[in-house]
Amino acid sequence: MPRPNAPSLAFFAQLSIEVAPAHEIGQTPAGLRRVIPILSGLVQGDGWRARVLPGGADFQAIVSPTLAQLDARYVLETDAGDLIYVCNRAIRVAAPEVTARLVRGEPVDPALVYFRCVPTFETAAPALAWVNERLFVGSGIRRPSAVEIDCFTVN
Repeated sequence: MPRPNAPSLAFFAQLSIEVAPAHEIGQTPAGLRRVIPILSGLVQGDGWRARVLPGGADFQAIVSPTLAQLDARYVLETDAGDLIYVCNRAIRVAAPEVTARLVRGEPVDPALVYFRCVPTFETAAPALAWVNERLFVGSGIRRPSAVEIDCFTVN
């Protein structure tokens, strides 16, 4: 019996998201709980652009000295005026001292951090309806006041 082909990746978009300082909720049963407001940002796709609307947030749990679980929710507005809802779940893994520096908002060499995500995109726009029917993965970098993510379609 033939086996299915391994999935391939195709570039979808590069996101640059500006964030505010974290609201530290404190140690909860889920870990060190933090909420990071999303202020703005830009998205550059292949042949399209969008801006990140203010009002979203990244809900984080630092569950161990090396592991952070992230759940970001926000809205994009394309240059054509179409809206896209984003739900981006991610993990960020680094040595304990690197994780501590990230939590404090300090710059960190991206090569020291495993930051991968699985975003979903939802829209009512007919021209973009295909994003409702695809899987996406991404790789991220956390900067002191921004997050950079390259997203890929899983083919």
